[in-house]
Amino acid sequence: MQSNKYIIILICLLFLLTPALKAQEKAYPQKGEGIELFLKRFNRTGQSYQKEFIRINKKKLGKDNALIAGVKYTLPPLRGQKAAGTSGKARKGYEPLFGKKYANYSQVSSELKGTCFYLVSGHGGPDPGAIGKIGNHELHEDEYAYDIILRVARNLMQRGAKVHIIIQDKKDGIRDGMYLNNTKRETCMGSKIPLNQVSRLKQRCDKINALMKQDKETYKRALFIHVDSRARGKQMDVFFYHAGSKQGKKLANTVKQTFKSKYAHHQPGRGFTGTVSKRNLYVLRNAQPVSLFIEIGNIQNKYDQQRIILSNNRQALANWISEAFVKDYKQYK
Repeated sequence: MQSNKYIIILICLLFLLTPALKAQEKAYPQKGEGIELFLKRFNRTGQSYQKEFIRINKKKLGKDNALIAGVKYTLPPLRGQKAAGTSGKARKGYEPLFGKKYANYSQVSSELKGTCFYLVSGHGGPDPGAIGKIGNHELHEDEYAYDIILRVARNLMQRGAKVHIIIQDKKDGIRDGMYLNNTKRETCMGSKIPLNQVSRLKQRCDKINALMKQDKETYKRALFIHVDSRARGKQMDVFFYHAGSKQGKKLANTVKQTFKSKYAHHQPGRGFTGTVSKRNLYVLRNAQPVSLFIEIGNIQNKYDQQRIILSNNRQALANWISEAFVKDYKQYK
């Protein structure tokens, strides 16, 4: 009888310790992540998770509760079997364009349900766009813009958005290397990309506009990503262009403010000089959805090159753009 008593006590202790063991799940943040995005990666969304995270990690956080690179943080216990912010278990998705490593993804929230995005990386096919050099390596604009666009697409799809990836390469998925191989395989959703600039831009706008007619979502946005080319000594921040509509200007300013706040957290004292302006660009004039055109930096400048060759930096850019879209959609609703 005495031994049975000890067994019952041991079982009770195990039940009591189980939540504590679950609470010890830990992880490192990715570059550019704040608490919200970090927790979403692990299916923990909502204010309650964020407050609990801050409580248990308070001594490890930086100014204004910023995450610090290289610090391992304790995750709040995941409540039940479902991801916070969703109606059940996290939905699984598969997109082969992301490549083998990233093709599988989980929908971590439904905060972008009812949205539709048209994502376009600049140039592609016979046109590499701007070309920079580091030693013997050539940096082709279209390859780096494509990698960032794929990362944005994956982020948005993880949050329940419908996403059309307009420029596609069936072989090159999301790549974590510094020097991305240069190819001419890109297509406009399967169609060969013309070399002529106007024909090329018309092709992608026509594709966007045709898809837009079929899509039933009320919030539709197009994103164009490019990398600029200036004199080598010209260091640039990220610039944002819109066509002049009220919603387009608002979106561009939301993205700019998001970038400005992220720079303040991750590079305090540096400042951020990126601007928002109206531009008479072909794709902004002819794409029917509210559109945003982003110039990531100067592909010739050695400092701006770090923004694109480091995969963590490309992911940070994608995270910030995605976070800004979430903010814009919440304001739209």
